[in-house]
Amino acid sequence: MNRLILADNQAIFRAGAARVLALEDDMRIAAQCDDGTKLYAAIESLRGSILLVSSSLRLDLADVLARTRTAASRIVLVLENTEQLPGEIVLRLDGVVSRNVTGSVLVDCIRRVAHGERFVQRANVTTMQASDNVGARVRDRLTPKEMQIVALIVQGCKNKDIAQQLGTKEQVIKNYLRSIYDKTGVSDRLELALFTIHHRVLAEAAAKAGRMIEMKGVPTAQTA
Repeated sequence: MNRLILADNQAIFRAGAARVLALEDDMRIAAQCDDGTKLYAAIESLRGSILLVSSSLRLDLADVLARTRTAASRIVLVLENTEQLPGEIVLRLDGVVSRNVTGSVLVDCIRRVAHGERFVQRANVTTMQASDNVGARVRDRLTPKEMQIVALIVQGCKNKDIAQQLGTKEQVIKNYLRSIYDKTGVSDRLELALFTIHHRVLAEAAAKAGRMIEMKGVPTAQTA
């Protein structure tokens, strides 16, 4: 059962999201908050939840993220339809959706986040689906080891951390990264992380690789 905390100062959106999510058998609305004080109390008392938080609350996002991680919870940020978010912030969130998100996409987002995936809604759903063709081609070009490295890059791991988790040397990871950059057409780790989360098929493959690392008993950045 996925326990949800809804935080939005727009009652209509909050109520609509609650109606959509409450219809799902695997979801339960545990709290609804219209300001930061109520949200912080809910985060502390409802550990292990999924937060759906609107940017319209104008909270200190770094503070919300810190509280969320301390509570072993996950966070999906709801942006206003024309709002832009820096890539480095996107990488710290578990999910990002627009206020005009459809019910089916919102449910899909929550389920993916619950399974440890990162979900970033694109402005145009058709474009997002088409981009999966690009993601699929890149996915098929990457080796299993390269995919594990991509998964750890998306989680924010440094080369030294990746080497320790995969039982190899830092220079080996650097060599792998050069190959990965060539195959994906990116030039650095931030571009690689953004490229991955922007292509759903590739993001899913990376999430699966991350789970495989965990199954082998090696802690990832999110579980360490």
